[in-house]
Amino acid sequence: MTDHSRVSKNSSRPRIQPAQSWDTRPVSVSARLGRLQFHDSGKFRVLVAADIQDGPKINGDTIKLLAASLDAVRPDLVIFTGNQIAGYDKAYDQTFRKRTWTPQKWSIGSQATSRRDERLEHTRDLVRQSIGQFVAPLNERNIPWAVTYGNHDFQCGLSNAELDAIYREFPGCLNPEPAVAHSNAPRKQPGSGLPDQPIYDCEPGTFALTVCDVERSHTVLGLVICNSGDYGKLGGYGAPTPAALEFLKTMPKTIGAKSMVFQHIPVPQYYDLLKEVPATAAHAVEGYRTFAGHNYVIDESKTLPGSFLGEGVSCPDTDTGEFGILKASDGYFALLAAHDHRNRFVGTHDGLTLLATPTCGFGSYGPAPAQRATRLVEFDIRHPYNPRTQLLEYGELVGKPGSHKAYTYALNGAPDAAEEGTNLLRRPKLIAQLLRKMHLKK
Repeated sequence: MTDHSRVSKNSSRPRIQPAQSWDTRPVSVSARLGRLQFHDSGKFRVLVAADIQDGPKINGDTIKLLAASLDAVRPDLVIFTGNQIAGYDKAYDQTFRKRTWTPQKWSIGSQATSRRDERLEHTRDLVRQSIGQFVAPLNERNIPWAVTYGNHDFQCGLSNAELDAIYREFPGCLNPEPAVAHSNAPRKQPGSGLPDQPIYDCEPGTFALTVCDVERSHTVLGLVICNSGDYGKLGGYGAPTPAALEFLKTMPKTIGAKSMVFQHIPVPQYYDLLKEVPATAAHAVEGYRTFAGHNYVIDESKTLPGSFLGEGVSCPDTDTGEFGILKASDGYFALLAAHDHRNRFVGTHDGLTLLATPTCGFGSYGPAPAQRATRLVEFDIRHPYNPRTQLLEYGELVGKPGSHKAYTYALNGAPDAAEEGTNLLRRPKLIAQLLRKMHLKK
């Protein structure tokens, strides 16, 4: 992985220039060509949007950041890495589900069933409203996109399969329709804008896309979107399903090239990019659950310049085996995760590049508003397994945020990389009020 993990403070704009206003062709070069492939320039670009995490009305600054990022880098594909829907938002109170294995508490009887159906349909309408807002900038530019899920999407009361179906109502969605019978053969997704694109499907939020060379003579790399799970029954965060883990095992041979994985929750090996320090050390951040009681900073010998640790890595309590699968197959070169809204670092552990991507949303907690960002991953045909990456920050692309809802708070006392926003850590009563009012949960 090359280049810096965020836009340099000395650079006022990303290296790629915006498209010309008179050019009405799809912004995505792949959309012009009908499938994901490298350009004549030798480039292929993916834009990652992490943790929009908002209610039915998406914050206007989130939309501005998405639109500005699309115009700045003209990606072939956008990947949403989960927690697009803040399922805990009060708008979903009537259908809220805390955990996937706990059913909603519906009353028994025909009238109760009718009310349940009405409430679920209302939730579907609200979710459509939310999705329609954040994919609008993509649809206006004819950029295809893919989605996986986090630990909050389902909490609105809809399963990932139901959410998948709603996403497919919008043009550009590459999430495959459920297969009638399982097959290892690639499929196509009508309405995606990529009629020639092979898609290997597993389950909602878990599937793989291939990227070919400009002559379409062979597959250069794979993009594996993985549903990393939500919550563990014994506490903490969950893991990919056995089917998803098996899918990760088989994809290298199926695709015939190395792949990069995109998911929501990081794996425990992200801690291997950190250095344990005393609690009194500057910028020390306490670990999460299993790693609680230990304090960390970025290990600069393992990470790219510009890397920043803003909170403990929130991963499953135990090793899920996912990292081992990626390593054992020798079929993967990178794993990108989101979930930790304030973390932005890139490094290499045991030969695999690990990327932590901050929130691009203004509906929940995160870094200082000007530092909320999308992430560009740009592949080069000359070295496709060593892409460059860069964060596209709101302050650099758009300017001063207009939102008054996006509060910054310093977890474990870690200051932000630049100017902090409102430091709620020094105002504990205000923290409690905001957590109750805005549901600023992980």
